[in-house]
Amino acid sequence: DTEDNGKNRGSRGSGNTVRTPTPSAEGRRAVRYAVRQLGKPYEWGAEGPRAYDCSGLTSRAWAGAGTPIPRTSQEQWKRLERIPLDELRPGDLVVYFPKATHVALYLGDGMVVQAPRPGAKVKVSPIAANPILGAVRPDPGGKPLRRYEPPELPEGAADGSDEGYGGDGGYAAPAPDTSAR
Repeated sequence: DTEDNGKNRGSRGSGNTVRTPTPSAEGRRAVRYAVRQLGKPYEWGAEGPRAYDCSGLTSRAWAGAGTPIPRTSQEQWKRLERIPLDELRPGDLVVYFPKATHVALYLGDGMVVQAPRPGAKVKVSPIAANPILGAVRPDPGGKPLRRYEPPELPEGAADGSDEGYGGDGGYAAPAPDTSAR
């Protein structure tokens, strides 16, 4: 394979080779913005800079990257271009729960940055910490960078609960895996 196609090849602790798509320049800026918000409190309806709700974080990160997107998770899901989960690149948005009531920004390597819920702080979580509805790309025409160095995460970036807002008046843990039944 002599063609780059915007893919980096690297290895993670297990020794397995991982193909991680690289973000666009705007996606890299959105990721860096979101990472700088780690540790800030969740506040319903907040759009920063002191606190965020889930879509306040994602919309502000993309606005900071020069690509304004809709404000709410439902509008992000409705109006942005949907992409298959196996084509995620850093900066894409992962939308959760059947009614698109939660959203996070994809970091790469199966991790997202999210503002989970009241009482929580902006943090890094596994992508599957909440039931995934799908993914959208704010910059479908953005060309992948040839090389990408993910931002360094501060100590404690993944501390705290990963449970996001499920839209039913409560917070939901991931749905049990019923695929083997």
